[in-house]
Amino acid sequence: MHVLISGAGIAGPTLAWFLAKTGTRVTLVEKSPSLLPNGQNVDIQGSALTIIQKMGLWEQVRRFNTTEKGTKFINPTGQPFASFPITEGPGKSVSLTSDCEILRADLAAILHDATKDHPNVKYLFGTTIKDVVSNGDDSVRVELSNGAVQEFDLLVAADGQWSKVRKQCFPPESVKVLHKGNYVAYWTVPRLPKDNDWWNVYLALPSRFISIRPDPHGTIRALFSLMPCNSGQEKIWMEASKGDRQMQEALLRREFGNAGWQAKRLLNAMDQAPDFYFHEIAQVKMSKWFSSRVVCLGDAAYAPTPLTGMGTTLAIIGAYVLAGELSKLGDGEHPSRALEGYESVFRPLVDEMQQIPFFFPAIAHPETAWKRWLIQALVWAFSKVLAFPWLATKLGNEGNRENFSLPEYSSSDSKGTK
Repeated sequence: MHVLISGAGIAGPTLAWFLAKTGTRVTLVEKSPSLLPNGQNVDIQGSALTIIQKMGLWEQVRRFNTTEKGTKFINPTGQPFASFPITEGPGKSVSLTSDCEILRADLAAILHDATKDHPNVKYLFGTTIKDVVSNGDDSVRVELSNGAVQEFDLLVAADGQWSKVRKQCFPPESVKVLHKGNYVAYWTVPRLPKDNDWWNVYLALPSRFISIRPDPHGTIRALFSLMPCNSGQEKIWMEASKGDRQMQEALLRREFGNAGWQAKRLLNAMDQAPDFYFHEIAQVKMSKWFSSRVVCLGDAAYAPTPLTGMGTTLAIIGAYVLAGELSKLGDGEHPSRALEGYESVFRPLVDEMQQIPFFFPAIAHPETAWKRWLIQALVWAFSKVLAFPWLATKLGNEGNRENFSLPEYSSSDSKGTK
């Protein structure tokens, strides 16, 4: 087979790694001229950790750990009032921080390095799929942005929640993009001597959220989040999400300038950040993930939102399952059987992971002082209960959401498994 993958983030290179092992030729196109050094924290959980180990990449992932020690909540005077440190062992921490925290860009670079020199893998940076000319029984034919027109056995859309390939190949009624009611902005700021190695979380009124997190590169990652309080504010933020950076920065300064804590410091560093990113939080749901020889993977098919913390985990597991099902095809067999298998095996986990509690993200964006007081009181009490190690371990294990029985495929065995 010859497979074309759109997107060189997390899902695409993971899929390429497993496909290349089976002798499949893989071409990856990526619109950026090179790997982007940007991105906030992601974590790898459950079965995705097993897959990383199968790939022999666990040690590299550990080396790029963000060094985050846990989560601290900050009160309006700027002092921490509740701490949730990481406990050793995957799945054993009740902290909002995982013990497998890594920057998205670092993970993407690890996956790229693991695939770029394989003789069956070819990367085309600065290239996109301009047009899907045909998607038929025999092949899928595409025109690339460099003018080349080529045929492939399969086209994989791994180009994110706003996938242009998905838009071309699937009818609008088959895709639901569910807005979750809040907007976020991320950027990197210089680290100061007073900064610590914790995820510091501050709830600002009304309905604002600010946090800073350490990274392994000597800088700090800032996150600003807001839930609009009325329809007028919602309209302004929605328009900004579709606007340019200048418009977005102006809105953030206007809305967060009086938020307190470290808001002014972070806002002052915003215009110098090389990785500023602003977007609405939305979830993607598709009635069917494939159409003939085109299939969606990762956020393009089932973005769960950062609210779940499961986007990277689902991208890795989904790539593994898709590659495994494709490896079961006979020579020249249409990929539809494998795509049906990918969806039937993996969709139950996706449906479960996309379930977001009704009170979230509102609980992290209190609109009034008494709501903030109540939330902070509950957080403080919970942190005191978890001071008992045996209870923290018990709750951490029970709170591990991902309980997926990873299928075994002969093609997934690796000499690099550890």
